Amino acid sequence: MFKPQVVSADDEDICILIKVDNHSNNYICECGEAKRLSVKDCQNTKAIFISHTHIDHFANFDTILRHQIGTQKNVIIVGPMGIIDQVQNRIKSYCWNLIEEGAISYEIREIQEAGNYTSALLRPPLWLKEQVKEINSEVVFVENDFDVKCVILDHKTDSIAYLFKAFDRIKVELNEGFQGGKWVKKLITAYEEGLNDVLIEVEGMTYLSKDLFSMLSKTKGETLGIIMDHAASEANHDAILALFSECDQVYIECFYKDEDKDLAIKNHHSFATKSGEISKRCNIKCPVPVHFSRKYSDEDIVQLISQFNRARS
Repeated sequence: MFKPQVVSADDEDICILIKVDNHSNNYICECGEAKRLSVKDCQNTKAIFISHTHIDHFANFDTILRHQIGTQKNVIIVGPMGIIDQVQNRIKSYCWNLIEEGAISYEIREIQEAGNYTSALLRPPLWLKEQVKEINSEVVFVENDFDVKCVILDHKTDSIAYLFKAFDRIKVELNEGFQGGKWVKKLITAYEEGLNDVLIEVEGMTYLSKDLFSMLSKTKGETLGIIMDHAASEANHDAILALFSECDQVYIECFYKDEDKDLAIKNHHSFATKSGEISKRCNIKCPVPVHFSRKYSDEDIVQLISQFNRARS
């Protein structure tokens, strides 16, 4: 379902574009420099997810903004505490005398703590904070067939990690002699709510719901994780375990090689072996190491990925 793609080169700052099956919209995680992010990609983006606003994760927001002006969309931006002011200040640093009302709007969702965020709307030409409100919800974004939850990690500042999860689906395979009808929806509801003794009428015959459950099966929704900058600490790893265990695919920061773990500790980053270890502990099916220090050569990155994979073996 989820089709993530790193659109930044190894010598650029991180940016991940997520496309979703049967969706006309894109979703962007991190606004680092990314020459492969096209104008169309920006224009088709419905939501932007920012882990934190260090310059290498936020510098390219202006380019995305430039390409979205005139689309008349309401784009959602999710990020850490302070992001409402930071987005507003970035936007207001430009002159907007030629912009029309309705050219674009941004709903900013600022993660305050687990299960709570502040929402504010910014619209041209004045870009004032409108409709400011507090929202109590574990879900920070929802679409028709998936939602996004998050956890706050420590990077000497809040760094938000995101979990995209497709909704579970109920598959129906009718037994011979049964035909579809309104009763199927009633049966699915009973199945989802765990109600065994609901009376289901099918073509004049009455059944208990539990006796028809064999015609239903649940397909678990696909999961995609985005875990960016974080210290390789026990507290961070506990938080990652709580949200990302058994995840299908996770993009996880691997900023440093093991040889530079002292730099990782100093700068509150993870490094190859620690990112590999937490991926293994989470039993992630397809972990993808990303976001390498720009000081590394292609050969260094090969070594880093080897260290990551070795930690998972």
